[in-house]
Amino acid sequence: MDESIDAAAREANRALLGRLPADRTLVMGILNVTPDSFSDGGEHATVRAAVEHARRMVADGADIVDVGGESTRPGARAVPPAEEQERILPVIEALLAEDVILSVDTRHTATARAALALGPVIVNDVSGLAHEPEMPALIAASGAPYILMHNRGNPQTMDGLAVYEDTVPDVVCELRDVAGRFLAAGVEPAQLIVDPGLGFAKAGEQNWELLRGLEWLRAMGHPVLVAASRKRFLGTLLADDDGTPAPPAARDAATAAISALAAAQGAWGVRVHDVRASADAVRTAAAWVGAHAPGEPVSEDVLP
Repeated sequence: MDESIDAAAREANRALLGRLPADRTLVMGILNVTPDSFSDGGEHATVRAAVEHARRMVADGADIVDVGGESTRPGARAVPPAEEQERILPVIEALLAEDVILSVDTRHTATARAALALGPVIVNDVSGLAHEPEMPALIAASGAPYILMHNRGNPQTMDGLAVYEDTVPDVVCELRDVAGRFLAAGVEPAQLIVDPGLGFAKAGEQNWELLRGLEWLRAMGHPVLVAASRKRFLGTLLADDDGTPAPPAARDAATAAISALAAAQGAWGVRVHDVRASADAVRTAAAWVGAHAPGEPVSEDVLP
């Protein structure tokens, strides 16, 4: 048991997901407190700029703000935990004081622990198969929700590891193996959220296969987060006639379309840069689906 986490903190962490809407897919707004993120690096690199952007996202409909201090784009340099914490902890402290529901986007157990010391947060870990060995014990002791994302390798190596015999079953099996490590450490199943890791050790078409296979991920029994926002496979889809990929900011309409489709397929949440468009998209999907959960058969009694 991590003695730095008391009983009251554990209860606050366990209660965190219950504070979120349960009648539709959630919208997680991306807050990169970094100089080098692929889409918006440097735009919110000060505490003031980051807090102001978070407030705008909440006003636009974000249910969760995901605060990250390390770019994990392909080829990005690793950021030491101390530097990561210097970037994000003041932002997290300020936003918790405003009662914003937060996730901390980190690969580092020390950073997750430091964020949890400030208040209840979701831990969003993109490490995948290579998570730090201390992370399961921290999540078990803290009671914090944990987003388990599929990934292989690290930002320097992952592009060369996108080789699968059958993409969707392989990803699900690998996620199950990692989830098993967390459950064996004492993490409760209700703490886990799974993310297929679009763009992380995935090549173009493999991302579409995973989106088409969301029911496989849902069958794991955990909520599913879809994080497609502005990623390379969308740039390829929207390329100019000469093959030049669409720039990241020109991928927001496609991202919103994925948000609507993922919501209609029962995704727990979508992680996005442009919050307002996806907030509208998930609400539209909820109205369309109505009383029937995605995938739920319609009774023959309603048929003519």
